[in-house]
Amino acid sequence: MGTERLTFTGHDGSELDARLDRPSGKLRATALFAHCFTCSKDILPARRIAQRLNAAGIAVLRFDFTGLGHSEGEFANTTFTSNVDDLRAAARALSERGLAPQMLIGHSLGGAAVLRAGAEMEGIRAVVTLGAPFAPDHVTHNFADKVDEIMQDGVAKVDLGGRAFSIGKGFIEDIRAENLTPAIRDLRAALLIMHAPRDTVVGIDNAEAIFRAARHPKSFVTLDDADHLVSRAEDAEYAADVISAWARRYLDLGTPETRDDAPEGVLRVSEADSSGFLQDISSGPHHIYADEPEKMGGTNKGLSPYGLLSAALGACTSMTIRMYARRKKWPLTGVHVDITHDKVHATDADPDGPPQKIDEFRRMIRLEGELDDDQRARLLEIADKCPVHKTLHQDNRIVTELADGAVGT
Repeated sequence: MGTERLTFTGHDGSELDARLDRPSGKLRATALFAHCFTCSKDILPARRIAQRLNAAGIAVLRFDFTGLGHSEGEFANTTFTSNVDDLRAAARALSERGLAPQMLIGHSLGGAAVLRAGAEMEGIRAVVTLGAPFAPDHVTHNFADKVDEIMQDGVAKVDLGGRAFSIGKGFIEDIRAENLTPAIRDLRAALLIMHAPRDTVVGIDNAEAIFRAARHPKSFVTLDDADHLVSRAEDAEYAADVISAWARRYLDLGTPETRDDAPEGVLRVSEADSSGFLQDISSGPHHIYADEPEKMGGTNKGLSPYGLLSAALGACTSMTIRMYARRKKWPLTGVHVDITHDKVHATDADPDGPPQKIDEFRRMIRLEGELDDDQRARLLEIADKCPVHKTLHQDNRIVTELADGAVGT
């Protein structure tokens, strides 16, 4: 994933700070992410969702709203409507780069903003909300004791998550006047609503109201016991997985990336978590994880590299046996292959040299069906004809090159 830092002009002329996360391979679509109230573009769910969508070939622009994060402007002068205008400005900035967004993703109040903006933007095919309020004025419960002061004095300092923010009277008046029902009803895009039933900041009833107001296609996926900010890595990971899988149904991501020297397409591995070993592995519409066990410093969320190699051998063995039995019209009704891997001492090593070990893969093959002994013996022989088996047995060549250009941060 390459990250490009950029700025664009917001609703009031302020320069807004953004990150454009681009996929390493072919660009297939673009998404725009709107962060939660008083948050920033760098929150965990924004980063992980961007990484996961990048693995699927989707670029993601995430930016700081006016007066927040690294963006210019006065937060006290912003409103819900100005947030929506900032979203439109972000979409224009993407369009000017030839990256018009097809997908909007919003967290909390950012979710309400993408619902409002999505109904008016051309080309939006998919909209995702995480913990979004049905009524934007729901956010006032975070500083309910200050609302009267804000309305009387025009502005007041409030404490939100241990940080002080100035909230203006215009913000209160604007969110009180906002009604999202028409925008949700007129949304001309597929809608995915994600919400945690135990969300104590924005209750689950908000998700129900959004779902009822929306027209099909619409989906609801629970975030279980995640908190409102989706601050745990496992919850952010789950949300990212679901969004990526769901988006494939509604975005035209095209065919797998191919090259003349790679007839099966390009398989791309991208680091998902730099603090551990989790890897995103993508090839066209397919995605899996690779990881290491916890005892090796990983998080055990995917097969180890040797586990993937064993999986390739097992899958190829089963397919090869099935192909042969099908051609012979033999009554094979099922194939099961168990693979184990170990490092063993080489029996043909030089006895006077240092100890040598080789990789040993053991296959236990179970064949189901009314097969006679000769058929079973022949299918066992055919297992050794598996292309991956041959690859592991023969000399191979691995060509390694360094990609041109540095990846910015």
